[in-house]
Amino acid sequence: MLQTLGLLLGCQLLGEMTARGLSFPIPGPVLGLAFLVLLLGFRPTLTEQLRPTTTVVLANLSFLFVPAGVGVIGNLEVFTDNGLTLLFILTVSTLLSMLAAVGTFISVRFLIESRTT
Repeated sequence: MLQTLGLLLGCQLLGEMTARGLSFPIPGPVLGLAFLVLLLGFRPTLTEQLRPTTTVVLANLSFLFVPAGVGVIGNLEVFTDNGLTLLFILTVSTLLSMLAAVGTFISVRFLIESRTT
């Protein structure tokens, strides 16, 4: 489990170093995830080795949101001063994310169906 957790964190670290070192406008964890996808593409057997670790991490994902909740309480005055603006931004960004997910699903389904026919 430590080796696979090290691999996951190593990919994130590589993404952070790449993003900061080359001044990419993409967040480091996103680049790290891209590196992990590439790595899994080259070594598909790695998927089964990562499965137990990722299952444990995903099962305990709610604990990772505790620091965010503490941060919200610590900056409560920001939320009270800008509450409507933040609510609007959160609503718009959620809708845009949902539209992007639907667009991706439709595109992938189209690609899969076009390959099978």
